[in-house]
Amino acid sequence: MKKKKSEDYFKRQIPTDRSIYVDNKAPVGESPEVVKHQHQHYPNNRVVSSKYTVWNFIPKNLFEQFRKIANFYFLCVGIIQLIMDSPVSSATSIVPLVFVVTVTAIKQGYEDWLRHKADNEVNNRKAFIVHNGELTQIKAQNIKVGDIVKVEANQGFPCDLVMISSHDPEGKCYVTTANLDGETNLKTHFCVPETKRFQKEGVFTDLCANIECPKPIADLYKFIGRIKVYNDSHHVLKSLGPENILLRGARLKNTPFVYGCAIYTGPDTKMALNSKAKSTKFSRVERGMNKYLITFLVILLLEVLASTILSYWYMGQDSVGNPWYIPDAKQDVNAKNVISDFLSFMILYNYIIPISLYVTVEIQKFVGSRFLQWDLEMYDEDLDNAAQANTSDLNEELGQVEYLFTDKTGTMTENDMQFRRCSINAIKYEEIGGHLHEMAPHGGQSTPVIRLTAEIDEFLELLALCHTVRVDHSEATETGASTLYSITGMDYEYQSSSPDEKAFVEACCRYGVVFHGIRDDHLEVTFHGEMRRYRLLHVLEFDATRKRMSVIIQRENGEIVLLCKGAETAVLKIGISGEIDRTYDHIHDYAVLGLRTLTLGKRVLAPKEYERVNGMLTEARSSFDGWDEKLQKAFLTVEKDLHILGATAVEDRLQDGVPETITTLRRAGIKVWVLTGDKEETAVNISYSAGHIINGMEELRVTKATCADHKRCGEEIAKHIHRIQDWSPSSQQFVLIVDGFSLTFALGEHTEVFRELCQKCAAVLCCRMSPLQKAEVVKMMKTASHAPVTAALGDGANDVSMIQEAHVGLGIMGKEGRQAVRNSDYAFAKFRFLQRLLLVHGHYYYHRLTTLVQYFFYKNVAFITMQFFFSFQSDFSQQSVLSTSHLMLYNNTMTSLPIFIYSLLEQHISQRDLIENPHLYKNITRNRKLDKRNFLQWFVLGLWHVVVFFFGVVFLFGNDVSLWPDGKMMGLSSFGTIAYTICVITVNLKLCLETYYWPLPMFMAYVATGVVNMCLTFMDNMIIWPEFIQSLQDNYKVYTTCLSSGTVWLSIMLLPVIALFPDVIIRVARDTDY
Repeated sequence: MKKKKSEDYFKRQIPTDRSIYVDNKAPVGESPEVVKHQHQHYPNNRVVSSKYTVWNFIPKNLFEQFRKIANFYFLCVGIIQLIMDSPVSSATSIVPLVFVVTVTAIKQGYEDWLRHKADNEVNNRKAFIVHNGELTQIKAQNIKVGDIVKVEANQGFPCDLVMISSHDPEGKCYVTTANLDGETNLKTHFCVPETKRFQKEGVFTDLCANIECPKPIADLYKFIGRIKVYNDSHHVLKSLGPENILLRGARLKNTPFVYGCAIYTGPDTKMALNSKAKSTKFSRVERGMNKYLITFLVILLLEVLASTILSYWYMGQDSVGNPWYIPDAKQDVNAKNVISDFLSFMILYNYIIPISLYVTVEIQKFVGSRFLQWDLEMYDEDLDNAAQANTSDLNEELGQVEYLFTDKTGTMTENDMQFRRCSINAIKYEEIGGHLHEMAPHGGQSTPVIRLTAEIDEFLELLALCHTVRVDHSEATETGASTLYSITGMDYEYQSSSPDEKAFVEACCRYGVVFHGIRDDHLEVTFHGEMRRYRLLHVLEFDATRKRMSVIIQRENGEIVLLCKGAETAVLKIGISGEIDRTYDHIHDYAVLGLRTLTLGKRVLAPKEYERVNGMLTEARSSFDGWDEKLQKAFLTVEKDLHILGATAVEDRLQDGVPETITTLRRAGIKVWVLTGDKEETAVNISYSAGHIINGMEELRVTKATCADHKRCGEEIAKHIHRIQDWSPSSQQFVLIVDGFSLTFALGEHTEVFRELCQKCAAVLCCRMSPLQKAEVVKMMKTASHAPVTAALGDGANDVSMIQEAHVGLGIMGKEGRQAVRNSDYAFAKFRFLQRLLLVHGHYYYHRLTTLVQYFFYKNVAFITMQFFFSFQSDFSQQSVLSTSHLMLYNNTMTSLPIFIYSLLEQHISQRDLIENPHLYKNITRNRKLDKRNFLQWFVLGLWHVVVFFFGVVFLFGNDVSLWPDGKMMGLSSFGTIAYTICVITVNLKLCLETYYWPLPMFMAYVATGVVNMCLTFMDNMIIWPEFIQSLQDNYKVYTTCLSSGTVWLSIMLLPVIALFPDVIIRVARDTDY
């Protein structure tokens, strides 16, 4: 009883945040039961990405499949056929249903088997943990929270670890996170100084520590925690950040080994949390397909209702309703009989709903998406990256895009920054031939800088220190550059997640200011050979809210300085000294040239002030509740009263083919909007260079200069709308330029009029935007009354929100990591590939799938309407004109393969013509091929075809004429067989008329269909089936008997020609238009 109370106590005491005992050892004075319960409340390290097990696969898969309306409908029909006197065999519904469900189950089972295989490979991988001072080998799935794990070079981390120590005496290690975010550059991680001495297994018996961290979150770049290291009677408390954690999925590089404590295992790891499926998106075609299904369900119910009413009306006629050869033909009109007859007719006509459509579409999309990855023209040799499809559900939506929202930096540009110019103490400098030159005030000859002045020295000092750049040495093999120096810096390879920072450090290196890295918590920099060491006290990380980053360093003379760099709007406003106005003017000049700018400032901190700031930062980093808000408050407290040193200007070159691509997309009817965080002048300049803004367009601005509040913003928008209306119907084009400040007002109280203004403009440029504002702009157009299809294109983490918001998310495999790629639906390496993705792949995907959908409904109308027409011939007796084998094989073998191959390979227009004639893209947008006119055309053609071959056969049988010299007559089976044969030939020839591209697989699909159908017909017609299924064999010797008549052969050749005559005319007219 006492034990039970103890367990209940610990269950109550387990907090939301984690308290983890390293090596599962409780500190002196705490109960060992705490460690025991540590294992009970956190999951083990087993990875499970599969959906099914051996035991639940069948029930779970069947449940998921029968949630689909078509499958559930046919299941109900099959059950009805089993429990009542059905006019046709229950096999006609159950066999196709079983086929579709089985194919889907095999596909999903195979995919899940691959997931099981991958899971087992990961779970059974060898891992090493330290226990009682000894190294023990276990399976990775058996790692528990609190275990000390040893990971060696080039191995992946088996779970999320807090780094304890490494081979490097400084407690550093280098990892690559390419599997997590796609960033290939190495990142430096650290342990806290108090644990870096534990470098051998035996000494871990002396380690007693406790780690506190929050509950698991998915954000790869966010972690806050603290570690308490016990030393005899006292302890040391240290904060932990993202640089102290080693994530599962990352890999150890250039370091022989590291030790880490497991904090998140199995499903709690950040990698597992990021593996959850994104929200499901549905294409227009899919929604249209569902509308078709509902329409045909209504048609089915109307046909069934009409047949049921006419049946009772017919039986009510005394002259014909009670023939002498059918005793008791009249039925009482009661609910039971009416429902029974209603269901019987439903069974007769139910094949108007194409059961195999959904599984065919699913397979077609999956296979079709592979063509995108196999397209060599979308392969980038420089990055060795092929295009990739993260989903196959939206293939056809690529052919429907009307609005494209694109980022600028790294998406339209190379994101390869080159330092070009700078402003130092209100003097302009430029780089020429790798050397710094002072620019003449009025455009004269630049003067090379021979010696660094105090102002230049201070400026370059900031660039060399205020960053998160890591140093690699070309000769380092194990410990990176931590033990190797390069006097000139030429042997260094600088790694950074920020291309701007890398450009700054490389520029400093060219000017003789070489950054050597961090050693013993000190930044080491040589100024023309003179070594200076700066103690790194704090890093104030960049975030999108502040739009700046800072470091607090201590110089060798003991002076403590805050160094800050960021956007001019974020830095100049907190500046109180220096050449603020002149620097702002220079920034404007650089922006006009299309250069990216940053502003630099510093602030000297008094010792007492630093103590206060240090306390705030330490407390914020160590707290769990509201740590983000506390950290922001601490940042804002210290980042103020700056002395402005100057500004930098770097060049980011446009990618090849960007202007041509934007022009092509505009001709295709796609409106391109550029959404960027850059300042207005830079964004405008790049937009002109990229062809987004064309000379001659009139610029309309909704910016901070004219929109100080909600009212002014509304007035400015209304003024621009009137301006455009005054020009109407002139051919004058307008471009709207908006900044983030004004966008806050425009999307607040003026959304409708702002959207109207945007729609009237040929191009829209939004600058100085936050990531959230990008998503809001996409949502604004996405929810417009005409419901356009939107696509968003980006390359960085700041683009993820708009990529997920758009109907189609597109990612660029750029240099800002792979978060955009991971969250996108489709990804590729270069902006220019966009035109091939949309104009070729998008066009083909849409055309193929819409034809497949319409063809499926058409061929079922042409097939099953025979049953409805025959009801009039059979006096609504519920007699089927089609045999069991006809109903089972029509959709599954007789007409399935050609349309499937068509939906993969058809090219109704050549790829070259689609690229050279972008206007052809307009012909398919707005879901034109699935509109009411096209639907009605296919439906009417299906009705015409069934009228021709059904009543053609009726005419053939008319007047009881014999088709054989010996006077033999044909019966019901012969009638149905001839009509069915003509139907199969007609619908396959109809697809031939829709086909423009005849590669070998397309031709072989018809050959295979013909051979298979002949074999199945032979089996049905010539072989006597086993007794237990003999009741399903209705056509024994029927085919051979029918085909012995020349008249039947004539009708088989003639009726399809008559039926397809309108289709030939339509094909000729369509080809003439093209």
